Amino acid sequence: MSDAMEFQPGESGKDCSEKAGGWGLKSTRFDYIWKGDIDESKYPEDACDPRYHGNAQIDNLQVNQNINGSGTCTFPTFQGNINVQSWKGFDIKHPNKEGQRLRHICLEGPEAGVYIRGKLTDNNVIDLPDYWSGLVDPESITVSLTQIGSSQDLIVDKIEWGRKVYVRSGNASTINCFYTIQASRIDGEPLIVEYEGETPAEYPGGSRQFSISGYDYDARG
Repeated sequence: MSDAMEFQPGESGKDCSEKAGGWGLKSTRFDYIWKGDIDESKYPEDACDPRYHGNAQIDNLQVNQNINGSGTCTFPTFQGNINVQSWKGFDIKHPNKEGQRLRHICLEGPEAGVYIRGKLTDNNVIDLPDYWSGLVDPESITVSLTQIGSSQDLIVDKIEWGRKVYVRSGNASTINCFYTIQASRIDGEPLIVEYEGETPAEYPGGSRQFSISGYDYDARG
């Protein structure tokens, strides 16, 4: 009896038609799925080239553990446990406790907000990122300062053209603080926080800049 994966030419030469698969030993490697199990250097030169799956189509898929990767996933329907309450969360393996996991929920608010944070020491100027120009509304910029070591009576002296924040000490102390600076994005229409309706389809503003959990994705039948 010949080996199951040995090349067997047809009666009139090479038989390059696809054969049904789905049997054999389970592999745990993250390789492309291909129909064969022989080293490339040992593959017969007169055989048809083996195939592997660059694209695939399937009617039903059962995943018993995890789906990992990057890109865009589009589903006509989805069944699972993703944000039933539309909370935007993440769940990861705990970074320092064996056998435990860590779950957090994203901060929510009535705006598309961005922020930076850092430390200011022996200096009174915070340079805002160049990419904030055209991204945020300069009039929406707010600054929070946390003094380190002693009371310095810190004051935001001025915000210059949405590019620099000037800080001063009211009691002439050396500045040493943490800062958090927040602003609202300006590259989209303002969010309509409350509106009449039964579903997200009735949102009175544009919807191109939104993806709504439980409606645009995570839809339940």
